[in-house]
Amino acid sequence: MALVAVVAMMPASMSGQKQLKKLMNAEFAISQFYVDSVNEDKLVEDAIKGMLEQLDPHSSYSTPEETRELEEPLEGEFSGIGIQFNMQQDTLYVIQTIVGGPAERVGMLAGDRIVQVEDTVIAGMKMRNTRIMKMLRGKKGSKVNVMVKRRGTAELIPFRITRDDIPLYSIDATYMADRNTGYVKVSRFGKKTDDEFNKALSELSDKGMTQLIIDLTNNGGGYLQTAVELANTFLERGNGIVYTQGNNSSRYDAKANGRGKLADDKFKVVVMVDQYSASASEILAGALQDWDRAVIVGRRTFGKGLVQRPFRFEDGSMIRLTVARYYTPSGRCIQKPYTAGDREGYEKDIYNRFLDGELANADSIHLPDSLKYSTLKSRRVIYGGGGIMPDVFVPLDTTEFSDYYRDLVARGTINQYVIDYVDKHRKELAARYATVADYDRSFVVDSTMLHDLKLSGMRDSIEFDSVQYVRSKALIADVVKALIARDVYADVSAYNMVINHRDPIFKEALRVINDDARYRELLSGSRRKSDD
Repeated sequence: MALVAVVAMMPASMSGQKQLKKLMNAEFAISQFYVDSVNEDKLVEDAIKGMLEQLDPHSSYSTPEETRELEEPLEGEFSGIGIQFNMQQDTLYVIQTIVGGPAERVGMLAGDRIVQVEDTVIAGMKMRNTRIMKMLRGKKGSKVNVMVKRRGTAELIPFRITRDDIPLYSIDATYMADRNTGYVKVSRFGKKTDDEFNKALSELSDKGMTQLIIDLTNNGGGYLQTAVELANTFLERGNGIVYTQGNNSSRYDAKANGRGKLADDKFKVVVMVDQYSASASEILAGALQDWDRAVIVGRRTFGKGLVQRPFRFEDGSMIRLTVARYYTPSGRCIQKPYTAGDREGYEKDIYNRFLDGELANADSIHLPDSLKYSTLKSRRVIYGGGGIMPDVFVPLDTTEFSDYYRDLVARGTINQYVIDYVDKHRKELAARYATVADYDRSFVVDSTMLHDLKLSGMRDSIEFDSVQYVRSKALIADVVKALIARDVYADVSAYNMVINHRDPIFKEALRVINDDARYRELLSGSRRKSDD
């Protein structure tokens, strides 16, 4: 919504006009009579932020640049050269080129290092990733000159690349978890997610999929309409998906249109969620749970159920103002409780869940009878109170986690080690293991590799702790193995195919979907004695 429209919606009441005039007079007085010079743009921005901070935790203001950065991942594409990269010792290291993208078309390869963009040397300059991305991105059809260092080649290689539209994918992984079970990991709900999701379902169907696991863990949400489109795939015509309502916003209901390809409940669906699944993820999970259409496995979701409406200003900045709340078809409000103006307390909620034991033990979650709701088919009990409570709780597993492992990850040591390893062994690995499945079955992160990683940690000033190392050794090895797979194979699913075997939520989801009796009993609200 443009600024003109915002002005047109200004309050017509005497009180509203009075307060607006007061605000404008305050800004005028400061800009005209303050003892020192002031930045009027910043003054106005700070005033807007100050007002929004007194509201809910999700109403926010973004500058023009911040607005572009927020919207780009959801829009589904940008214009650039088409590479996935990492920074290796202050040098841009190409992890992979996007298939059919501009960089691949001119012959750039995975493992290349971009050391110069136009006349600017970027190697060893400690530049921020955001600055480098701005240099590589640009208008479609524009050209950029880069200099590349390639392993085994003494001279720098010049490339002149014509920028083009580059897709941003929201499906991180698509593969068959076993001979019957398809797996799709959705990382965000963007403009093109529904098309990607349908393509993934088609590929899996061709491979024999008869049941599906949808992974929404760590998915922070995105567009409401995209969540509606995905839910529509599994629901019958007229089934409610979500409704929104606010004091100044009339009720809006989204319902299934009857075109869902997998609405037959004989097709089993399990949805994976955790404490970081939010917003659109909760809309999808909540709709499928309310209609007894899927078993929800994992931990209580984030509880982000506030609807933001964008109000755009002429300079490209934007207010995202909360105007309503999301409700699941059964009437549950997705939004967790909050205190207006207390953003710090709101942000500590997940940490408090950890301290209270909720992430480790389902018995630590105490919900009053007033928060009981019923599903819309089997009438089984489900709960409101913020977030989506799973049908099958999976505790957070911290048994292998240690400060030593945390430091290896946080300081980029593991990632750096993997980059170095793949750089030296890429051709050998690709030749020895034709597919990710071959690699997963046969490749082993051996003691020599782990020793080299330990030495890398020491060079990064990470003190070696033998007790913590033993505790985290298997986890470290599996993460290294999965990251190598991600870098070697031009397959976005490779990392998940290798690492999922150790994910407790995934393992439970696979058990549930392959136990037909348990799956049906969970959806009917009954339990076998063995489940008690």
